[in-house]
Amino acid sequence: MNARYANPARHGVLPIVSRRFIPVWRRNLLVWRKLMVPSILGNFGEPLLYLIVLGYGFGRLVGDIGDLPYMVFLASGIICSSAMFTASFEALYSAYTRMTVQQTWGAMLDAPLLVDDIVLGEVSWAATKALMGATAMLVVASLLGLVADWKAVLALPVMLLAGFCFAACAMVITAVSRSYDFFLYYFTLVMTPMLLLSGVFFPLEELPELVAAAAHLLPLVHVVAVVRPLMIGESLPALWPAHLLLVTVYATAAFTLATALLRRRLAG
Repeated sequence: MNARYANPARHGVLPIVSRRFIPVWRRNLLVWRKLMVPSILGNFGEPLLYLIVLGYGFGRLVGDIGDLPYMVFLASGIICSSAMFTASFEALYSAYTRMTVQQTWGAMLDAPLLVDDIVLGEVSWAATKALMGATAMLVVASLLGLVADWKAVLALPVMLLAGFCFAACAMVITAVSRSYDFFLYYFTLVMTPMLLLSGVFFPLEELPELVAAAAHLLPLVHVVAVVRPLMIGESLPALWPAHLLLVTVYATAAFTLATALLRRRLAG
């Protein structure tokens, strides 16, 4: 790899943001188009199955959550969790493959690109995939009568931000991983607890007070807190700017850390 473009000593601590990330994003888009059908089925089929099976099956046992049918409550949570998993898978398995197995990043570094450009392109592409999946899920939820009104469209920019956040967090793991097996620790210790403790399947109020307070440290909690009111037609919580700010802080910090780690790794 070209140390001139990978050497972290040549640049400051903060990532360098430029339009050079766009060709990286576009390259991934063109490759995805060739594998579009299996990719859509993989990223879209599983959350849809969760929604239908849990919504109709488990929903008959649970009944309503407050004034909401369980299916309606679940739909907003599933869309958020789908964005998390889609972005994370792309920034873990696909990005790692391009970095190590295919050596795609090495070829990119022979062009006038920085590691920063590659990382931003990869994270942005993962966020785009999360947005596409969330959009498809939102359309299906609308057809099933689970969306209150047009305000649900406002959830899509939140999904893009959430996708960037989760992709950046996953890219940190990619930066330090030496094999695909390492990703299992991230899924087991981070993503699964976040899925279960973020209000996707049941209200946070049902958790013990201490656990619910700790859960507010997780970014998915804040994504759900903003998206759910938009989908069910309620007013946004008074603290919605704080929710989005926290997700933004996570995204910025993770992107900065991932870039620093990958600069060091690719310069070695």
